[in-house]
Order: sequence, then structure tokens, then C-alpha cells
Amino acid sequence: MDPAVTPLSSTDRTRLRRLRDQGRTDRAALFAVLRAGFVCHLGVVVDGTPMVVPTVYGFDDSFLYFHGSVASRSLAGGRTVCVTVTHVDGLVLARSVFEHGVNYRSAMVYGMPRALSGEAKLEGLRVLTEHAAPGQWDYARRPSRKELAATAIFALSLEEASVKVAEGPPEDGDGPDASLGLWAGVVPLEVVRRPPVPDPALPDGLPVPAHIAALVTRGSDRGPIPGG
Repeated sequence: MDPAVTPLSSTDRTRLRRLRDQGRTDRAALFAVLRAGFVCHLGVVVDGTPMVVPTVYGFDDSFLYFHGSVASRSLAGGRTVCVTVTHVDGLVLARSVFEHGVNYRSAMVYGMPRALSGEAKLEGLRVLTEHAAPGQWDYARRPSRKELAATAIFALSLEEASVKVAEGPPEDGDGPDASLGLWAGVVPLEVVRRPPVPDPALPDGLPVPAHIAALVTRGSDRGPIPGG
């Protein structure tokens, strides 16, 4: 079966208890949210204190991969974590402050990450690198053994995950506040990738590789969220 059409899990941690209409139940929606970014926030409890750590990630059909220092307490094995990815697509400005909000796409993934080693570790780093900059793994120098030893790569199963999407105009257009004569609407927000800026240490005349030039945003490329 195509992983994208497999339904998302329904557990006590992923089951939506409010704003259920914003939930998405198909795995393709999860992939769409993960594909649109490359920075996640890792939530974990360390010595009884919650920590939230930003880190880059990559993913495939089954796992989310993220990295950190081998000395990081937050990434030590044996702890259940919650990883979140959020994209803010617009400020929703209503007639009433109470109705203000944001349009967003978000995913939450729960589980116990597994530290990778050997070829699996190298493959996880490749997935992470290619997610952020496709083509860079084959272009740049591969990590040395010493560099790999200083980096921890973790795999977190995508089995237990939830997705929420909020979109559209303010919700007070058909209520009493509609008669106030106040402007209401959405201020769209978008992350764009600008033309590459070369390292000053580069020799003159070294062109930008095609795969890096292709990263420049040419209009909105977020695409629709499946199930939306």
C-alpha cells in the first residue's frame, strides 16, 4: 500500500480534542507539512524539566531524522519525545480581537527516537541533508569518521502523528460584529528563499551550482494540503 494513503494513527496523544475540523487524517497531509520545512522543535523532559530544542530534520516514508551533538542531554536515548513542525501562513485579523488568529499547518510526532550507527547513521544524515538542499549530498564532501563520531543522528518513527491545518478568512463575517464597519481579512505570510550569496573566500568566477540555484523560491510552492 502507498504510505501516503495510510491513515494517521489515532491514540490518546494524537486524538484531537478541540477544533477537530482542522485535523487531517491521511498520511499524505503529514508528508506535506514535513516537506514544506526543515526545522523542527524537539520537546523532551530532562531531569524533570521540559526542554524544547530547535533542530533540522529530514524524513522518508517511515521515519523522521534529526541530529545533535553526542553530548546533548536532550537527545540522550530512552526518552519519549514530541517533535513539532509548524508553518504560519497568515495573520487572521477579525473585527473582534477575540476572533483574531493565524492560518497555519502543523504536525506533531510522538515516540522514542533511536540513535543510529554505521551505515544507517550515514543514510540518516544523507536524508537530512537532501531534505534541506537536494543535490548537496553528492556535491559536498562527505563527513569524516571523526565528524560522524561527533554527531548523533536519531530516527523517530512516523507511526504516531497528528496534523492540523487552519485556513480561510475570519469567522465573524456573518455575526453581529459584521455591522461594525471595520476591515477584516488575512495578511498572508510566506517564507521565501532569496538568491544565493557567495562566500567571500570563494575564488572569482566560481558559478553557483544548478542544484543550489534551484532552491530560490519562484512564487508560492507550498501546494495544497491533502484532505484540505
